[in-house]
Amino acid sequence: MTTHTALIVDDEPDIRDLLEITLTRMGIKAQTASDLTSARKLLDEQSFHLCLTDMNLPDGNGIELVQWIQQHAPATPVAVITAYGNMDTAIQSLKAGAFDFVSKPVELPRLRELVNSALRLSQPKPEQDDAADEPGLLLGNSPQIKKLRNQTRKLARSQAPVFISGESGSGKELVARMIHLQGPRREGPFIAVNCGAIPSELMESEFFGHKKGSFTGAIENKDGLFRSANGGTLFLDEVADLPLAMQVKLLRAIQEKAVRPVGDTKEVAVDIRVLSATHKNLPDLVQEGSFRQDLYYRINVIELAVPPLRDRSDDITLLADHILERIAGEYECNPASLTKAALQHLQSYDFPGNVRELENILERAFTLCDDDAIDADDLHLGNGTPSSASSLNGDTGSVGDSSISVPEGEIDLEGYLETIERQTIEKALEATRWNKTAAAKRLGISFRALRYRLKKLGME
Repeated sequence: MTTHTALIVDDEPDIRDLLEITLTRMGIKAQTASDLTSARKLLDEQSFHLCLTDMNLPDGNGIELVQWIQQHAPATPVAVITAYGNMDTAIQSLKAGAFDFVSKPVELPRLRELVNSALRLSQPKPEQDDAADEPGLLLGNSPQIKKLRNQTRKLARSQAPVFISGESGSGKELVARMIHLQGPRREGPFIAVNCGAIPSELMESEFFGHKKGSFTGAIENKDGLFRSANGGTLFLDEVADLPLAMQVKLLRAIQEKAVRPVGDTKEVAVDIRVLSATHKNLPDLVQEGSFRQDLYYRINVIELAVPPLRDRSDDITLLADHILERIAGEYECNPASLTKAALQHLQSYDFPGNVRELENILERAFTLCDDDAIDADDLHLGNGTPSSASSLNGDTGSVGDSSISVPEGEIDLEGYLETIERQTIEKALEATRWNKTAAAKRLGISFRALRYRLKKLGME
C-alpha cells in the first residue's frame, strides 16, 4: 500500500503542528517547512502527493509557491491557507493554479475533505485521451477541440469554479461533465440544473431544500440541489437567468460552502464544486446591473470557451457518424450513412444551433431517408423542423379525420401533438391488420420512419 506524503509550509509552529498531527492521523506522512526557500528545497529533493501552504511567509507568499510548483512539480496539488473572509486572495491562488483553499481558523472536517480530494488525484486511472473515457463527450480532431480537451484535463485537477461560455447547443454541459469525470469528484454525483427553468418562487427550495411544513405544499423534507450534489459537482446552466435576489443567496452559499434549507435555522455544510455556464454575455449583464459583479467574479475564477460548430467543420464527419450510430442503436434500425453530397452540405452549413442542431437534423433525416443512405435532400437544412403531426401528413386515406379540433384554453402542445400522432398511427395499423409495411405506405412515410416513431412513442 502506497504511503501518501504531504508538505506543510507555514511560519507558525502551532499551525504546522496542528496540520501535521491531523495528516498523521489520516495515515499521511507529513514534512514541514517554515518558508519558501526550504519548501522549494524539499520539493526539489522529493515528490509529494499534496502541499499545504500558508499565504504569508517570511520570504514571500503562498501564490509564489503555487506558481513555482506549477512549473517544477505540476503533478503535486497545492492548497493555500488564507485569512478568514479574504476571498480575493483565495481567488488569486486558484487562478495561479492552486487545487483549493482553506480559511483560518482551519476547520478540521473541511481540511480532511480537501486532503482526501487532493489524494484522489494521485490515484492511477486509465489514460483519458480523445474523450475515449465517455462516448460522445468532446468528440473531434480539430485543433480547437484538442485544445479544449487539454484544458478540461488541467481544470479537472483543480477545485476552482469554472465559467463555461459558448453559444446554445455548443456542448457546454458536456464540457462540465468532462471536467467532473476526470477530477477527484468523479465518483460523486454530477447534478446539472437549468437555472432558467425553475420558477422564481420555488428557486430557494430547489437549490437549498426545505423542512417539512415550512410552507404550503412542503409535505416532507427536501435536500435541494446543493445537498444532492454533496461530494460531487453542481453545474449551473444558464446562470444568467437567476433573479438578483437568488444571486445574493447563491453567492453566500458558494462562499460559505453551506446552505440553509427553507424553514430551518441552521446552516448545513456542503462539499461541492460549482461549474456554471450561459450563452449570454455576462460582462454586459454586469454593466447593465442585472447580474451581480461579486457573483460574477466568484463563479468566473477561470473561463473556458467552447467553440461553435461552424469553427470546427472538420469534426462534422466524426460527430455525424457517432450520432447516426447512436440513433440506430436507440431505435433498433440499420445504421444509415451520409452521402458525399450530404456531408458537403453539412460542412458548408452555418449551424446556428451548433451540435444540438446537427443532432436534430440527423435524427429527422434518419427517419426520412431510403436505402440507409442520407442524401442532401433528406437534410432539409434551413427549412426548420416539422412538427410530429405535420410529418405524418401523407396520403392517409381514411386513417383520421380531415379536420382537427383544438381544445380551448391552455394546452400542452407537445403532448397534444403526440396524442394525435399516436392515434393516427394506431388507426393506420388497425386498418392494415398491424402490417407495418402497409401502415407506413398508408401514412405516406418510410418503413424506417414508422419503426422510429413506434419506438419513440413506446408503441412497440
